[in-house]
Amino acid sequence: MASWKRDFASGLIVLGPILVTLYVSYWLYGFIAGLTPELILDEAVLRPLIPDDGAQAQQTREELAQFLRVIVALAVLIILTFSVGYLMRTTVGGLVERLLDNVANRVPVIRVVYNASKMAAETAFGEQDSLQKPVKIETWRGLRMTAFKTGKVTEDGREVLFLPTSPNITTGFVVEVESEQITELDEDVEDALTRVLSAGFGDSNRSRDMESGIPIDVVDETTADGGETDSEPRLED
Repeated sequence: MASWKRDFASGLIVLGPILVTLYVSYWLYGFIAGLTPELILDEAVLRPLIPDDGAQAQQTREELAQFLRVIVALAVLIILTFSVGYLMRTTVGGLVERLLDNVANRVPVIRVVYNASKMAAETAFGEQDSLQKPVKIETWRGLRMTAFKTGKVTEDGREVLFLPTSPNITTGFVVEVESEQITELDEDVEDALTRVLSAGFGDSNRSRDMESGIPIDVVDETTADGGETDSEPRLED
């Protein structure tokens, strides 16, 4: 009984992230395909490659044209992103950014969305190590939680931290903590995020060797005299 549960858990640990990645990729592909107009690439352009006029040939041309439109859209987006990033290193880029900030902050609803998305992007892709440095804070007496530095400081000197929820790290709390109440961690962002995303069970450095152990359904299958036991499977702490 314990063996098949262990095998199922091991397979789920390996296949789970793969299936989630494939699903997100499939959803993203469909989303981009729905946004790309046929003006980018019409299926008639592919007629020399697939000259047949049958229904099957037309469907093949449409699917191939849709795939190529997604590739073109992604290529344009990547080039545009690099171009804007290069522009931001210049004086003109700084002026454009300040202009966009001023315009966005004048619109009530747009201001909230713009600032929140900009802060999230800076936290996720910023070059400063402090933006993602994991720390520990004591929320209640004797209870510590994992948080991440944002690089921001309040007027009274408190550090602004993001305290994510588990396993959904896209939600959480923004807390202001005194520096002496923050415990620095000797670990990287990947280790901390893995712990939060896996609800405390994950380990980014975990060996895939099953003999080293997945601590679930570990059964004592022998008794003191070497006989078999009929005891129910139990979970180890």
